[in-house]
Amino acid sequence: MPTVAPLDLDGYCLFAGFIDETPVYALADGTVHRLDHGHQAVEMHDGITCATRTLDGKALITGGEDGLVRALNGEGVAAEIGTAGRKWIAAVAAGPNGAVAWAAGKTAWARLNDGAVKEFAEERSIEGLAFAPRGLRLATARYNGGTLHWVATSGKPVDLEWKGAHTSVMFSPDGKYVVTTMQENALHGWRLDDMKHMRMSGYPAKVKSWSWSAKGKWLATSGAPAAIVWPFSGKDGPMGKAPLELGTRGDQMVTAVACHPQEDIVAVGYSDGMVLAVRFEDGKEVLLRRGGKGPVSALAWDKDGYRVAFGSEAGDCGVIDIRG
Repeated sequence: MPTVAPLDLDGYCLFAGFIDETPVYALADGTVHRLDHGHQAVEMHDGITCATRTLDGKALITGGEDGLVRALNGEGVAAEIGTAGRKWIAAVAAGPNGAVAWAAGKTAWARLNDGAVKEFAEERSIEGLAFAPRGLRLATARYNGGTLHWVATSGKPVDLEWKGAHTSVMFSPDGKYVVTTMQENALHGWRLDDMKHMRMSGYPAKVKSWSWSAKGKWLATSGAPAAIVWPFSGKDGPMGKAPLELGTRGDQMVTAVACHPQEDIVAVGYSDGMVLAVRFEDGKEVLLRRGGKGPVSALAWDKDGYRVAFGSEAGDCGVIDIRG
């Protein structure tokens, strides 16, 4: 049986994951909690609005209500790496070679590995950011679509148009697709070689959590009583294909998903705090954690795929070790 090491915190958990090998939890109140030979808390902001891990897994990037962007390393040392003046940071993103981006209002900034900062302006408020896999482009999510900006060159931006409010954005791991979450309980996608549209709808709730499978062939999402997992292996992506529905529960909604780093397995968190692991191939389920306080709001595997960090909207956090 998996074992659970609980961490009872007080507040909404925005991020749960691992920096190096250390479990880390970012709460909306501005603190980041580390389980490194005991429980340590670091004051990062006067209110954290967003958080993400660097691609090398060695630092946590946070954006705050104070307009600052900060990085917390594996030793628990924090440093300021960007600012948006007095505006709240709406989104942060991590790219290859240490690149970091952040957005506030109608402006996004990208800080490249040489320390240079490039600014991008939009006509609408930016809600989401994502670097392309090779780091050459930065995608934004905004009202009526998004934009693809060239990060290191002065190439012309490309508009991604689709009516409605787009709230977050991701590239597929192979760089062929851009996908956004929407305010209207749907995903929208663009195939970049011909800008063909992909609409993924039918969710009873908003998609607030998503995760690509280890080889990028599947996109797992929350927002339904099951993890909705879209196929991206063919040249048309999910167009014309039905998604997998994994870990279905009739009385609870899936609120967080995290794909395993090597296997086609997804950790699924629910509105009652339960966490399951489900295999794509046959839908086989393993209970990782019984219900707890508050809906699961954050989930992540460690790099070896043996531990899962989780956090809830009520601060009910911890680590699951599947080795028992």
